[in-house]
Amino acid sequence: MESLWIIIMVKGGSSAKIKAEVIVEVHFHDLDPMNIVWHGRYPKFFEIARTELLCQLGYDVPEMIDSGYMWPIVDMQIKYIRSAVYRQKLRVSAELVEWENRIKVRYEIKDAETGERLTKGHTIQVAVDGASQELRFVSPEILLEKVNRYLDENN
Repeated sequence: MESLWIIIMVKGGSSAKIKAEVIVEVHFHDLDPMNIVWHGRYPKFFEIARTELLCQLGYDVPEMIDSGYMWPIVDMQIKYIRSAVYRQKLRVSAELVEWENRIKVRYEIKDAETGERLTKGHTIQVAVDGASQELRFVSPEILLEKVNRYLDENN
């Protein structure tokens, strides 16, 4: 899948927002028998944007594993507004909206050319201690440090 990676800092008011965008192209294997993107493919598009967001923070999967925490998705919401089609280029944005007690990322998928909104949603991930397998009710210090450093450097 051909992808273009973009990271955006959206500054507004007293606090900056952390937001990443990627451009993905719909391929044949993304389609269902009705020749539109299969509904189960949208989480993959979310994942691509979320991965870029976490890479920019310096806390992608390898860093999560090295820090001793796993971050399973415990909730995902998707609102399908309009279908995407073969060869369409999609702008997928991921915005980090919570990180103190969990990771909540909000997503929006738009047509890359027209800006028309196609899909929106969010995921919630929680920290699980890798050794004990116990759920953490507060985000580990490593995540907070990464987010604060990123905000300080980009504010």
